[in-house]
Amino acid sequence: MSDSHQQNYQRFLDEVTANRVMWGLRFGDEWVVCDSSEFEDTEVMPVWSTENEAKVQCVDEWAEYEPFEITLAEFLEVWVEDMSEDGVRIGPNWDAELDGIEQDVLELVKALA
Repeated sequence: MSDSHQQNYQRFLDEVTANRVMWGLRFGDEWVVCDSSEFEDTEVMPVWSTENEAKVQCVDEWAEYEPFEITLAEFLEVWVEDMSEDGVRIGPNWDAELDGIEQDVLELVKALA
C-alpha cells in the first residue's frame, strides 16, 4: 500500500471519528460500487470522509450521482451487517483515480473503534 493510500485511510478514520459521518454516492436507490482490483467477484463501495471529496467523483458515468451522508451510527447499525453478509468491501477516501485501500468492513469497524 502506498504512503498516499495510507494517509488517505488515516485521514478517513480521523475525520469520520470526529464528524461521525461518511459520504457515499447515490442516484435514486442505487449506490456506487466498483469491482475490486484485489479480489475476483468482489465489489467495493467507495466512501469518503467529506462531501467535497465525494462530489469530485460525480463525473462521467457517475455524473447523475450525488454525495449522500451516512451517519456513523447508521453505518454501524445497518450497513456493516449487510455489507459483511454480501462480501462487499469498503474503499475509504479513494483518490480521484478511484485507487486506494480495499478493506473488509469488519476491519474498518475495528479501526474506527
